[in-house]
Amino acid sequence: MNMHALQVFFAMGGYAAYVWPAYALFFIVLIADTLAPVLRRRRVLRELRVRLARQSARQGRSPHPTSP
Repeated sequence: MNMHALQVFFAMGGYAAYVWPAYALFFIVLIADTLAPVLRRRRVLRELRVRLARQSARQGRSPHPTSP
């Protein structure tokens, strides 16, 4: 592929100002859609750990029960 053909490809027939931002937005949304559940899971697990520790402290037990 020569340099002119590459320039023509990236120019997208004069629509590059619309096409490339659309691709960028698509990938940003795709990444956010992938990361959101992971981050939400971490937050929920952290909140549950805090809640369990608080509940154990109220009941006068250690937060990590020992095995017999």
